[in-house]
Amino acid sequence: MTRLIVLTDLHYTATAPETGPDPDTRLAAALDHALACVPDAALIVITGDLTDKGDAASYARLRARLAGLPVPVQLMIGNHDHRENFLAAFPDTPCDADGFVQSYRDLGDTRLVFLDTLFAPPYEYPASHCGWLCDSCMAWLDGVLSEAPGRVVIFLHHPPHETGFRAMDYLRLRNGAAFHDLIGRHGNVALTVSGHVHRNISGAHRGTPFAVFKSPMRQMPLDFETLDFHAECDDPPGFGILTLTLDAVQVQTEDVPLK
Repeated sequence: MTRLIVLTDLHYTATAPETGPDPDTRLAAALDHALACVPDAALIVITGDLTDKGDAASYARLRARLAGLPVPVQLMIGNHDHRENFLAAFPDTPCDADGFVQSYRDLGDTRLVFLDTLFAPPYEYPASHCGWLCDSCMAWLDGVLSEAPGRVVIFLHHPPHETGFRAMDYLRLRNGAAFHDLIGRHGNVALTVSGHVHRNISGAHRGTPFAVFKSPMRQMPLDFETLDFHAECDDPPGFGILTLTLDAVQVQTEDVPLK
């Protein structure tokens, strides 16, 4: 049995904001609670939107917070990130041959795949806030799935399917249909894991189970029809837990108590 902690949408800033929660305080609380709940975690996966503005100072603050953790951390990028600034701050992060922040690791017969869905450069709002897997990234994924030793869990910032929230569905992975065509041909993907929406959502799309996790920061309100990309509420922060057993990939969610 192997357990993973999944965090997403940290939205780190260089300093504490004048209003609203401090991302550093929230992440510290989430990490403390997650490691207390899952002391045997094999890996912490953070699925993008590491920062709010993609600036170097925010990445430096995040690097200081993550230093010295007792569990390895797999960092991914999302639409609020900046690929070049991220890699300057975290130069040891594995990338593919074309410089995209994507890689994989095998835990027994389970292959964990980490994709780069950042549709940039150019960093132009709102187009760059949608997700995209270019031909190069799709070809890389095709090869990684072909060589997998067994089942696969794919992590990507943008959900590759609709979630029922109009605003966030506009900003989903725009070529999600092609993504699902590709993984369907291989038939070995047990679960896709995303963030981006700031809500816990689970289900299956075209037969593939999925999990979307909430943020340590603020959450998306339960308003299916809003077109406000910035809508948020004070629902409790949280994280996800994946448990890999011989026969299953289990998904749990946990809220973070606020003092």
